[in-house]
Amino acid sequence: MLIVTGGAGFIGSNIVAALEERGETEIVVVDRLRDGIKWKNIAKRNLRDIVHPDDLPAFLEAHNNDVDAIFHMGAISATTERDADKIVQNNYKLTTWLWEWCARHSSRLIYASSAATYGDGKQGFDDSFDQADLAKLAPLNAYGWSKHATDRRFRTILDQNGFRPKQWAGLKFFNVYGPNEYHKGGMRSVVSQMFDKLSAGETATLFKSHHPDYEDGGQLRDFVWIGDVVDIIMWLYDNPQVSDLFNVGTGKARSFKDLALSVFGAIGKEPDIQYVPTPESIRDKYQYFTEANMTKLRACGYGANMTPLEEGVRQYIQDYLATEDPFR
Repeated sequence: MLIVTGGAGFIGSNIVAALEERGETEIVVVDRLRDGIKWKNIAKRNLRDIVHPDDLPAFLEAHNNDVDAIFHMGAISATTERDADKIVQNNYKLTTWLWEWCARHSSRLIYASSAATYGDGKQGFDDSFDQADLAKLAPLNAYGWSKHATDRRFRTILDQNGFRPKQWAGLKFFNVYGPNEYHKGGMRSVVSQMFDKLSAGETATLFKSHHPDYEDGGQLRDFVWIGDVVDIIMWLYDNPQVSDLFNVGTGKARSFKDLALSVFGAIGKEPDIQYVPTPESIRDKYQYFTEANMTKLRACGYGANMTPLEEGVRQYIQDYLATEDPFR
């Protein structure tokens, strides 16, 4: 049995699709579907079960000898969430509980960390799992802090030679884009939001720069195609001897202007971009540069090429966003 928490979410539903495409039949989705369109992310899947998160402990205990791996993508991922108690309960406590459960039952755990753990990026973007290096990082919001606290807790357990899952991997996702993110509203990728604007006849907008070293639209991010993210996760699943904390990005930062030009190119329109002030509420915490150091994952044997930004945007728009059925 393979369990995907957050399995109806963006990354989770793409993992579920990939597992099904590989011929897996015992796939369990754990998620809150609520009353939106999230259910459409898994509407095409053939599933063993769909479990509400509140019922997960009882479900696991009932199947404690059947679970090969848990792909733990479930979390409160909004960087604007202000209820830190809620974030701790959902992000820190659940993840550490799953670590302990997998350790007790010889299961594997592949869990979502985040590039938000790097804070303003002044300490760089090296996915060192050394305790001293982790201690230098200062996340800018409660979401990033909860992921960082989880990583540090696991490092401590390992240092103390404590119980651990048969395989474990923490994944620091950078700026992921691709199908099945539509339920995320304002947290969707810039590709998705810009496509909607242009399709409605509106002008594409990007934030102005408030930093002397960056031109308007020149802010840099490591934009990574969901297909590459899932390939990395499947590679980890196929290589159970590999356990560590890894960055998941392309290793090459690109500008928001590059991203916008890729969107215009994919839909066949001449570029027309308007630059607007960055909201003051986020201006002092705004990151101007992120870039995943992918050396560690490569050293462990992952050799696939990452999808160039222009090609990833083209696939996303032409194969999903511009079709009658944009869901994977």
